[in-house]
Amino acid sequence: MSHLDDHPLTASASSDTSRRTLTSRRGLLGFAAALGAAAPLGVLSSARAFPGFGTRIADPLADAPICRTSDSPTAEPKGPARHIRFAYSGTAICTAAIPVALERGYFARHNLEVEFIQYAGTTDQMLQALATDKADVGASMLLSWLKPLEQGIDVKLTTGMHGGCTRLFVTKTSGLTDITQLKGKTIGVSSISGPPRNFFAILLADAGLDPQTDVQWREFPADLLATALQRDEIQAIADADPTAWLTHQRANGTLVEIASNLTGDYATLSCCTLGVRTSLWTRDPAAAAALTHAIRDAAIHVSANPDDAAQIFSKYTPKVPAADLAAMLRSHTHDHHPAGDVLRREVIKITGDLKRASIIKPSTDPVKLANRVVVDIAG
Repeated sequence: MSHLDDHPLTASASSDTSRRTLTSRRGLLGFAAALGAAAPLGVLSSARAFPGFGTRIADPLADAPICRTSDSPTAEPKGPARHIRFAYSGTAICTAAIPVALERGYFARHNLEVEFIQYAGTTDQMLQALATDKADVGASMLLSWLKPLEQGIDVKLTTGMHGGCTRLFVTKTSGLTDITQLKGKTIGVSSISGPPRNFFAILLADAGLDPQTDVQWREFPADLLATALQRDEIQAIADADPTAWLTHQRANGTLVEIASNLTGDYATLSCCTLGVRTSLWTRDPAAAAALTHAIRDAAIHVSANPDDAAQIFSKYTPKVPAADLAAMLRSHTHDHHPAGDVLRREVIKITGDLKRASIIKPSTDPVKLANRVVVDIAG
């Protein structure tokens, strides 16, 4: 992200995919062998179909408890600490709960030893690591998960991690104040298939515009988006934190945010989501649930202690002051981490929205997809 999806932010992140072993009980950080070559992305679309787990939703509008726990693991993993391989990119401030879980001992409290499979590129690299069994778990925007899940990647979603972090900017002098005024305009993005483009395609569709024909999308490197806006090559920027937030801050008051993924219905929905390989869920559901609880505990810590979380994350972004990172974290909703039926409902809504924006296939049933990919954890 500026998010997980497009561009490494910091000089501290290696350009080579590497394996970093993080022993949560000691809080140690070290490098190990390089991650093996990733499989081609075609493997994602050929992955086998898999049965759903947990309680299924027949009617997306029916009332449901916050988190259904039947048929869910209830105990912490027993015996030696479970070893979990976590595909992680240190470029996404909104996933700060992950290093916080390490540094503040939440993995250890749940009897887990977590190894970070480090990558410094796109979410596709995370998906490849999961698809080829080089990693057990990953975190990304729900908007990044849904298309691969539709195509059959063998992953289950266990919890949302937070809301917010995707923003749409225009210049103050443009006179644009609402997304409906973007008809006939060009929107700059750092990835033509990334979550910011997909999310604002949803908002455009909601506003009665066709995101395929009523606007144009142009791809630029993230650090050139502001320049393209100044040159009027584009009339808006759609991007995700930290680069979106930093672009706005560095513009010295010349940009205005006219929409975000805390707009309208999305103010109460998840942005980033935790996914585990189906094989881990099937083989050791207690470990998958323990990992989920560790991340959710860490997300609560981020919400309550954004300055501490920013200090922990700052080792990944040494060029960005910790105070700026803390401000970004405060602008997100790290107290929102749904599971069970609540997460299932969010998947149903967002999948339906992506269908209307012509990103998910018209034949895809949002309820069936949600029942297949969301699993229930205890608690």
